[in-house]
Amino acid sequence: MGDRLAGSLKDLEAQNLRVSDLGASARMHESDPKTRAAQLDEGKRFIDLAQRLGAPYIRVFGDRFVPGEPKQASIERVTSGLRELGQHAKGSGVGVLIESHGDFCDSPTLLEILRGADMPNVALLWDAHHTVVAGKEEPAMTLRQLGSYIRHVHLKDSKPEGKDVRYVLTGTGTIPLREIARLLVKRQYSGYYSLEWEKAWHPEIEEPEIAFPQFAKVFRDYLSEAGLSPKATE
Repeated sequence: MGDRLAGSLKDLEAQNLRVSDLGASARMHESDPKTRAAQLDEGKRFIDLAQRLGAPYIRVFGDRFVPGEPKQASIERVTSGLRELGQHAKGSGVGVLIESHGDFCDSPTLLEILRGADMPNVALLWDAHHTVVAGKEEPAMTLRQLGSYIRHVHLKDSKPEGKDVRYVLTGTGTIPLREIARLLVKRQYSGYYSLEWEKAWHPEIEEPEIAFPQFAKVFRDYLSEAGLSPKATE
């Protein structure tokens, strides 16, 4: 593992690439003690790996409200889990980000959790699609409440399709991505803008070879329109 990791780091450096964060899928809502312990262990292993890779963040989920119990109980477990992971990450240079995802995609709930965790190395990965579509929030409202916690951003576009949505190329759907770019530039957000292109789960969408360069071009234009210098979008 050590030799492979060192080799991977050399390969990344040769390509002038950096790992922006690691996507742990640890779920902080779990109530079963054994399952919860396994999820927390996953988060801690990802923190340790991120430190070795020089990655600044890991992502975890709040995920779900547990059926049959008050929502507040799930909120408190998520908050406690983030505090435990934040404590594990102290001194490592790695931050723990809860993604706006699943049942945890509205600003009031996320704000309660982040304030409850109350740790400088615990913050937010803003999946803007989820707060707009599932959370029913205007981006400006989300930024007003959560902007100071945002460290990484996931982006994708979509169009309504029946009771669901269909993911589409950047700028061709109904997600206000140009407005999101403007708001983030205005707040002087300096993190990564990441296209989340879920071809494995949605095989009908365009190939990554089409979607990624198209996103890079369109979103660079949005950022430039918002006043970000061309050099900063490279």
